[in-house]
Amino acid sequence: MSDAAKAYARTATTTASPREIEAQALLKAANQLQAAMGNGATMQSMKDALLFNRKLWSIFMADALRDGSPQSIEIRQQIANIATFVLTQTSALQLDPQPEHFKSLIEINRNLAAGLSGRA
Repeated sequence: MSDAAKAYARTATTTASPREIEAQALLKAANQLQAAMGNGATMQSMKDALLFNRKLWSIFMADALRDGSPQSIEIRQQIANIATFVLTQTSALQLDPQPEHFKSLIEINRNLAAGLSGRA
């Protein structure tokens, strides 16, 4: 990556809203999972994509469960429910990575990213 691209990425990250950063992270996870489904994907790329997705959703879960969260209890519960599903699916795929089962995780990540960025 060029110095200019690195500087742009740093600036974009520091000026982006929390919702935009969350949307970008969800799209990154979805793109990694999509790439891990490809014909040339390695077992390591599948493991890396699943690990990134698990870490991301663990953060969302922790934020939804923390007492000082600015979201309403209903929104926090919905996030926790989705996170529970995603973490369960991700863990199952980490034990038995089958690329065709990545689709639901990809769809969830992309749909939420679209909603966060106002494209839903």
